[in-house]
Amino acid sequence: MAGFFKSLFQRFTKPDIDWDDLEAALIGGDLGPRLALQIVADLKSRQRTLHGADIVQVAREHVRQILPETIPALDPLPGKPKVLLMIGVNGTGKTTSTAKLAHVLHQRGHKVVLAAADTFRAAAVEQLTVWAERLKIPLVKGPPNCDPAAVCFDGYETALKTQADFLICDTAGRLHTKHNLMEELKKIHRILGRKDETSPHEVWLVVDATTGSNALQQAREFQKAISLTGLIVTKLDGSGKGGVLVNIQQELGIPTRFIGLGERVEDFQPFDAKRFVEELL
Repeated sequence: MAGFFKSLFQRFTKPDIDWDDLEAALIGGDLGPRLALQIVADLKSRQRTLHGADIVQVAREHVRQILPETIPALDPLPGKPKVLLMIGVNGTGKTTSTAKLAHVLHQRGHKVVLAAADTFRAAAVEQLTVWAERLKIPLVKGPPNCDPAAVCFDGYETALKTQADFLICDTAGRLHTKHNLMEELKKIHRILGRKDETSPHEVWLVVDATTGSNALQQAREFQKAISLTGLIVTKLDGSGKGGVLVNIQQELGIPTRFIGLGERVEDFQPFDAKRFVEELL
């Protein structure tokens, strides 16, 4: 994650900086055109007094201004389960992230129920079943190809009866371009709202950091269908440059809540903006 930007700014420490190249490189790092232009414009205005290390500091200032200093605590609600809806396209690590989030909450002493609502993909239900057994967390699921909204409804009933603190629903890996699947997502939202008009309380989109601008496009489309309250950004341990979460925050105002830095349960961590900026730049 950090290597890309550190090596990038090392290339632009000479007096004869090619501003177009720097702008293109920042965009290539998934920070997006808007932020890249802002950083370059600021650097140009300070050009006479800048030293090599200052370039990194200026970039950090801009990123810090975009990312929220604090993230709301993920606390339970009094007298009812807090419902988290996990959405995203196939291949982002959504189901694994769902299980790892359940583990984090379980480790904090909370009672968690999982709902396997990715019902049209048997592998997803099987995967979540394995995770639930491993983590010793209750799982609600239905027969193959059953109504995902019904699974979420049953999940809420179970969470309410068992006095669980959290219900986490793993939904189908939707393509943001597929109208019917997006409508299904809205239906889940409506059905949960029948049990509690404020539910789901959190809707988190899982994106793959290695997909760059495509992750931003996914966020745009999902935001149109259902109001997103947070991001989980996975695969930041690989070629993911990390800039995409800054880009999404700046354009859509969706904060990153957790990041995935590897395969282990321990590699799933709450997002720390200060640490992220230091490691990114």
